[in-house]
Formats: sequence, structure tokens, C-alpha cells
Amino acid sequence: MNTQPRSGEDGPVPFRCNRFFCVGNKWYFTTREGFDSGPFASRQRAEVGLKRFLHVVEMLPEERRLH
Repeated sequence: MNTQPRSGEDGPVPFRCNRFFCVGNKWYFTTREGFDSGPFASRQRAEVGLKRFLHVVEMLPEERRLH
């Protein structure tokens, strides 16, 4: 787990858990809102899926974002 603060964050590092999990041989990611996405064929593909999800969230107007 990363114990360094993220860029622009002050104060103690909050607990962060792994967003990726495997069920059988399929990979998934989970969001802060509790949404699970998958299945993906590999962890690498799940990581790409998460990056795409976060990119879409960044494009939403601030008032539409859930986090």
C-alpha cells in the first residue's frame, strides 16, 4: 500500500485499499461509491478499465460527481 501523500494533499495519509479483486479467473475493480466493474480477462485490463472510468468521471460537471 502506498504510504506517501498524493500530490496536493496535506495531513496524514488516509487508509486506502486495493481497488482490484479477482473472482475465479476474472478481474474486477471497485469504486469509492461501491460500484464493481468487470469482469476483465486480466488485472491489467481491469486497470485500463478503471483509468477509463476515472477519465469519464473527470469529464462530468462537478455537481454530477459522486465523490
